[in-house]
Amino acid sequence: MISDSIIIFTNFAIKILLMDNTRSTICAIATAPGNGAIAVIRVSGPDAIAISNSIFYSKNKIEIKDKEAYSIIFGDIKEGEELIDEVLISIFKNPKSYTGEDSIEISCHGSIYIQQRILELLIKNGAILAEPGEFTQRAFLNGKMDLAQAEGVADLIASESRAMHQISIQQLKGGFSSELELLRAEMLNFSALIELELDFSEEDVEFADRTALSKLVNKLDKSISKLLDSFSYGNAIKNGVPVTIVGRPNAGKSTLLNALLNEERAIVSSIAGTTRDTIEELFVIGGVQFRFIDTAGLRKTEDEIEQIGVQRALDKIEKSAFYIYLFDSQLMSIQDVAEDLSQLSQDVPRIIVANKLDLISTERLSEFTNSLLKPLTISARQKGGIEDLKKALLEKINYKENQNNIVISNIRHFEALTKAKEAIDRVLVGIESNIQTDFLAMDMRDASYFIGSITGNISNDDVLGNIFQNFCIGK
Repeated sequence: MISDSIIIFTNFAIKILLMDNTRSTICAIATAPGNGAIAVIRVSGPDAIAISNSIFYSKNKIEIKDKEAYSIIFGDIKEGEELIDEVLISIFKNPKSYTGEDSIEISCHGSIYIQQRILELLIKNGAILAEPGEFTQRAFLNGKMDLAQAEGVADLIASESRAMHQISIQQLKGGFSSELELLRAEMLNFSALIELELDFSEEDVEFADRTALSKLVNKLDKSISKLLDSFSYGNAIKNGVPVTIVGRPNAGKSTLLNALLNEERAIVSSIAGTTRDTIEELFVIGGVQFRFIDTAGLRKTEDEIEQIGVQRALDKIEKSAFYIYLFDSQLMSIQDVAEDLSQLSQDVPRIIVANKLDLISTERLSEFTNSLLKPLTISARQKGGIEDLKKALLEKINYKENQNNIVISNIRHFEALTKAKEAIDRVLVGIESNIQTDFLAMDMRDASYFIGSITGNISNDDVLGNIFQNFCIGK
């Protein structure tokens, strides 16, 4: 059992220790490293306005501290009489800022020298250099966002496709957190009813109908299971949906990879067995990032290196979301294709594709299109049918733009939800077995604990450290 009093005390102590760090004023470059037209330097903390004011000279002789929030001032950054740069100062006052503290953003020219000089001046005047993710960590500690939303910030910055952008935005805006809060409220309601019975155990009073409790717990179990089921999709979207391209030598796998990427990435040759190892490339189709894996041709061979390549191809199939089986429509019959497919994984979804459409007759084409296998037909060399294949790829992962379903893509969230479900399952077994009420309460408190750990209602210093150290400095 995880004691509620221990949880509350531990979280209070951790928050106090972390809040001690927020008494300092931090600064960092918020834009990407290197030269650019404009760079932004962020300052946040109790002395952000005073420190920035000490190095800034307004063109209109106005001091930063005298300006209202959400205003911008034009002026100079100076060290003594030396002009460093002309800048714009954006002012944000607590609590209505990203971090919940007084914050300043200095927009200067993008010279690395200028950026470093301004940072040095800020530090000389009392600021300290921010740690990775410290601005967002302060936003979390000051109640501007929960932990799941903070992780959404990191995912949003790293998003490389429209699908990942949508998942990250949904998480940042609190869609996932709202779902978890509803779950946790139901769990707390369950615990309250159960623990009320414990208080009156000697009077043998039953406050909660067991049928109603079972219905509630089953509802919780289904909701958590739905979130867990979304992880395979979310994780694939985050890291690129893995799709292996397999087939016999000279089927055109490397040519297909090049056609999908629209560049000459893989070596194409008429010599069978050119590809000995796997080649992986990321490419975005319709807002979804795919990870295409070109493999060695599938055949029996005495060549030891080629044997390893063939085995790697088979291994990659097992790790794919689905695979493309590509065959040469000139050389192979429907029976040949069926024989190959029978040797490949039956558990992994696949798309069957007939290649070299440009080299076969209409009669031969109809043999394939009218068969039970119903392969897609393409010419990888002439890029015919490639757009149809891309549509099939999107359909295969069931991708729908602007989908409203909550999708999880974070392994920490998946692990916490898994533990919460295990606790919920114990409650279900306990209700069916009519075990003592206090054991049900213990398991439900465990489930609530793991749900709370996702949003940061329950957290520890190690978890926070691991999350925010992966952020970029300045965010």
